[in-house]
Amino acid sequence: MTLYDELTARGLIAQVTSEEEVKDLINNGKAKFYIGFDCTADSLTAGHFVALTLMKRLQSAGNTPIALIGGGTTMIGDPSGRTDMRKMLTKEDIDHNAECFKRQMERFIDFGEGKAMMVNNADWLLNLNYVELLREVGACFSVNNMLRADCYKQRMERGLSFLEFNYMIMQSYDFYHMFQTIGCNMQCGGNDQWSNMLGGTELIRRKLGKDSHCMTITLLTDSQGNKMGKTAGNAVWLDPNKTSPYDFYQYWRNVGDADVMKCIRLLTFLPLEQIDEMDGWKDAQLNQAKEILAWELTSMVHGKEEADKAQAAAKALFSGGGDAGDMPSTGLTDADFTDGSIGALTLLVKCGLAASNGEARRLIQQGGVALGDEKMSDPAAKFPKDRFAGEGVIVKKGKKVFHRAVLS
Repeated sequence: MTLYDELTARGLIAQVTSEEEVKDLINNGKAKFYIGFDCTADSLTAGHFVALTLMKRLQSAGNTPIALIGGGTTMIGDPSGRTDMRKMLTKEDIDHNAECFKRQMERFIDFGEGKAMMVNNADWLLNLNYVELLREVGACFSVNNMLRADCYKQRMERGLSFLEFNYMIMQSYDFYHMFQTIGCNMQCGGNDQWSNMLGGTELIRRKLGKDSHCMTITLLTDSQGNKMGKTAGNAVWLDPNKTSPYDFYQYWRNVGDADVMKCIRLLTFLPLEQIDEMDGWKDAQLNQAKEILAWELTSMVHGKEEADKAQAAAKALFSGGGDAGDMPSTGLTDADFTDGSIGALTLLVKCGLAASNGEARRLIQQGGVALGDEKMSDPAAKFPKDRFAGEGVIVKKGKKVFHRAVLS
């Protein structure tokens, strides 16, 4: 099986330009490809997994990854998949986030000498002269075609800022610049980026000739990509200080039955033959598949030791052992208590089990929360401070989410 065949079998490829040329490039280790990462936060999320694992797969086959840090494009903000404008970040925030990204990417990609590259589009975008850019690049873009692009179309009713309207041109210029300066011949990204990425391919061909060999691959439908990496409205981060290894493991352990085999194909490096044998698993075997998925991905991000600890803690809790040693916990301080007690809603929000008081109230009313062995039934309930002393109390959300609240 060729590398391209494997990517197809794993469900990774959505659309390509010049399929035969793409096959030739990646199957023979001739692709020098980039994937872009805008620095909108100080950690990558589980939603970046497809991109990171693709880079690892292609590099293992002899291709050269370019991790493009969006120090410049982040200052504009990608409107794709957004109903409103992204928060404007300072250059200092963006630079800090870029450094955080680099450290996390090194767990997936080998940036040794002569291997993968890491570049930052701030190095060329921030120095562009606007009038010169318009003269060089502007004539290559049809406003009519841009407005038909999905990334802009969904924003037209609520309003699309001129700032964001420039994003496609900036992203296209990235590919054009790297094609000329470092020999980047292929771009990869989510399927929701297709129109932005085609802009780069067309720009190269219009400026440098139709025979310019530049390829585009898009991966994974945008709906599945947006679904992945979020839980209860919150991102699942790769940074252990933002999402603990235990919570990270639990997120993947709790994926839906319909998604578990899809995620194993997309995200793990298990052989396809082994995955094919698992395809018919049902009932209890599906739970085993979820444990395999959770362990593989936690090991990839946090190391085997943390994956083993998270798995052991989860199994102990589910079997009634209740070992909270590796369970995520929240320290409660005097400031969290009023007149010596803490409200149920405040407790759930403080522990990160609900994003707001409204969500916490709904969880309690639906019977989905317990404090120790006692189910919460009253959203107005209050719990005394001394109840959280010592080893604290385990707060349970549903059947699979456990969190320890302890007086610090």
